[in-house]
Amino acid sequence: MGQRNRLQYIILGLLNQRPQTGYDLAKAFENEIGEFWQAQHSQIYPMLKRLETAGEITHEDTIAGEKLAKKQYSLTPAGHEKLVAWVSEPSPELAATKDEFILKLYFIKSADDPRLQPMLQEQAVLHRTQLAHLKQRRQTVFPDQTAIDQAYGHYLILDHAIGREQYYVDWLNQLLER
Repeated sequence: MGQRNRLQYIILGLLNQRPQTGYDLAKAFENEIGEFWQAQHSQIYPMLKRLETAGEITHEDTIAGEKLAKKQYSLTPAGHEKLVAWVSEPSPELAATKDEFILKLYFIKSADDPRLQPMLQEQAVLHRTQLAHLKQRRQTVFPDQTAIDQAYGHYLILDHAIGREQYYVDWLNQLLER
């Protein structure tokens, strides 16, 4: 199943949380969803149109400010059924990660390669920054057990992302110490 096909389920899931505009949906990819899935405006808006044509979402025109009309999208019962069925399906595939740094490392032939240390240092800074960001998001989004209980799956994903980044930072630090 391609990324575009999965985008429909992400949109259905986000709309299952609450009605949202296309802009709101796009912003979701800048925070939590963006930690593990990417989508551009150019993918989101055509998908909204397809989901609406299929009867899985609907929209209501709202006015923001004096004249700005916005489409507020909501999940239909058919969209909810589709989302529930998808979440219930097994996920038997392991997805390959597209990490350009790891790809470049593959082509480094020697520990003495002068490009290696700067690459490792750059990645260490990036991953330390990402780790700090994720830990801050966890404090902000899940300040107490009640917040965790209300969005447990989201909490698990954030916890997984923190563990992944912590491993990456530790691994890079070990390489830099050699």
